[in-house]
Amino acid sequence: MSESGERVIAAGLQVDPDLYEFVNTRVLPGLNLSEEAVWRGMAELVAHAAPRIARALETRALLQAQIDEWHRERAGQPHDPAAYRTFLESIGYLVPVGEDFSIETDRVDPEISEIAGPQLVVPVSNARYSLNAANARWGSLYDAVYGTDVLGTPPPAGGGYDKARGTRVVGWVRSFLDDIFPLAEGSHAEARTYRIGTGGSLEIDLTDATTTLTNPDALAGYTGEPASPDSVLLTNHGLGVTLEIDREHPIGKDDGAGIKDVVIESAITTIIDFEDSVAAVDAADKLEAYANWLGLMRGDLTAWVSKGEHGFERQLESNRRFTTPSGGELEKRGRALLLVRNVGNLMTTDVVLDEQGAEIPETLLDAMLTVLIAMHDFTRPAAERNSPAGSVYVVKPKLHGPAEVAMTDEIFTIIERSLGLAQNTVKIGVMDEERRTTVNLKECIRGARKRLAFINTGFLDRTGDEIHTSMEAGPVVRKAEMRRTRWIKAYEDWNVDTGLACGLRGKAQIGKGMWPAPDNMAQMLEQKIGHPQAGANTAWVPSPTAATLHATHYHRVEVAARQAELAGQPPRATLDDLLTIPITPDAAWSEEERRAEVDNNAQGILGYVVRWIDQGVGCSKVPDINNVALMEDRATCRISSQHIANWLHHGVVTADEVEESLRRMALVVDQQNANDPVYEPMAPAFDGEAFLAARALVFEGTDQPSGYTEPILHAYRARRKAAIGAAA
Repeated sequence: MSESGERVIAAGLQVDPDLYEFVNTRVLPGLNLSEEAVWRGMAELVAHAAPRIARALETRALLQAQIDEWHRERAGQPHDPAAYRTFLESIGYLVPVGEDFSIETDRVDPEISEIAGPQLVVPVSNARYSLNAANARWGSLYDAVYGTDVLGTPPPAGGGYDKARGTRVVGWVRSFLDDIFPLAEGSHAEARTYRIGTGGSLEIDLTDATTTLTNPDALAGYTGEPASPDSVLLTNHGLGVTLEIDREHPIGKDDGAGIKDVVIESAITTIIDFEDSVAAVDAADKLEAYANWLGLMRGDLTAWVSKGEHGFERQLESNRRFTTPSGGELEKRGRALLLVRNVGNLMTTDVVLDEQGAEIPETLLDAMLTVLIAMHDFTRPAAERNSPAGSVYVVKPKLHGPAEVAMTDEIFTIIERSLGLAQNTVKIGVMDEERRTTVNLKECIRGARKRLAFINTGFLDRTGDEIHTSMEAGPVVRKAEMRRTRWIKAYEDWNVDTGLACGLRGKAQIGKGMWPAPDNMAQMLEQKIGHPQAGANTAWVPSPTAATLHATHYHRVEVAARQAELAGQPPRATLDDLLTIPITPDAAWSEEERRAEVDNNAQGILGYVVRWIDQGVGCSKVPDINNVALMEDRATCRISSQHIANWLHHGVVTADEVEESLRRMALVVDQQNANDPVYEPMAPAFDGEAFLAARALVFEGTDQPSGYTEPILHAYRARRKAAIGAAA
């Protein structure tokens, strides 16, 4: 190896020196691997996979061009679904469906195969958020209800404890306990004492009687003395609920049974995200991300949390230990099982250049380094490992069709061979968020059948791809109507039904998408129970608090039983349903309706992009046009930009109308961020990188590959960082 200019030559690759040093001095120590073996493996991976990725991207573009031309040739004619399907088959967009099969994934942790529960997604670039998400395996149900709108009113402003509200919280939680862990007589609200009887049963003293659980087997363990336990662990559907008892505590002293809190298993799994929630455009950004992932895998990541004038150092939680009713020992996981989401296949990175000096696919760098770093987990004591089963879980986003899934399988086979790992150590999570994957889902699953551990509907990206794929078909419906279209319901049902038909039940996760409004928890409790009812054994939530509340749904719905029921029924959706194009034959909206739609899209784009470009924030709670806080990432930005681009393309709105809306909405976003001390207004000049990036996403939207936002966002963020660096 030798240095060439500022880069280091390693196995023919031209590597950023900081990355080279990070891998060699921080990642490799403690692993039984040499520098030469790792960089040689990276070079072999690039040589094999980079050309294949390039060809896959060419195939995407070719298929899109053929679809565009098909629609243009039939402009003004009624859509012919049968002819359209035949056409998609003729160009290879739809592939033949093979014989039935079941996935063969092994060495899977129970959080993937057995336990149904919420899933968090968190940007890897924020160490504190990552720790919070990893530690969200257990959450206070008292805090989650008290601090949200679940009771029908917002949480109290300011500090201090509202005792009346606290009483209502206790009543809500006791009602939940009555539903999930009913007593043979009476209610948990009447409880005065919880104790472990001499036969190992849970005895509950009520006001004038002693009772026990209707299901005695729900008692899993306790801490403290049997006659006066400090906590009691109950389980239902594989999930733990802990009654924490302390009669000296400010809450417990006013409680009839001395319960100070009810703590429940919440985020069973967490995706540590390198993709849509992250703004990483250069070596410094990537190194920060890899360093945080390294800390999580070694178990030594910390972050300082400030609390007024004081603070504390946050670290990963330890496991929880209980005594079983028979006197044995029980250990419950203290952290969520961590998955890692790599970037998609589209973008390249200059952090590593190939032998010819060309940028390599960023997804290859992520694949090699996230797996290499995850090997530290295998060196830890078994009880402390992220994956006691000995697997690495990698979520792959934005794959288009079976060939790209099969290519991904080969990529991880190469990595396993290079790093000396057993084949299929790496498990794949396939995001079903592009239409070519949806309509060929069975064959996509087949392409990774020995390592598949996860499929998930990403309806936000899926909607963006739906708009872009059918860009030439006509003007799409308004966004509010999109959620009611035939294709999107079919998509959600198809994903579950196909997963069950391919044997994912008891072996892998079938997931659902994000709840976008983190402040609207009452509405989430009302609606998101539909995800386990639909047969999904996990669904995304935007915060640890949301995970705690969503976890109550998995107590109310036994997902394993629901999946068994669905597996015996005919499929709920058809391919023709999926191929229904969400366009309108009559775009005769009023001027007010068109303006409102464009304003809503423009404000959402600007509110998200200004933080992405100016502050490097890839995912944040952004107020919408009505000042309702919504979680925004590149997927939501993709929808909004593609929606306006579609309407522009079909003359529903004019360029002048869009330009005027962008400028007017920039004023709104500036006002919404007026209290942010580091925020830089877009108005009145409208010439900053953030505003220009948002504008480009709209006016160049039809030309973006698959409608993705990454090329524009990365380019403008890099310019912004360069300007900041030059001014420093």
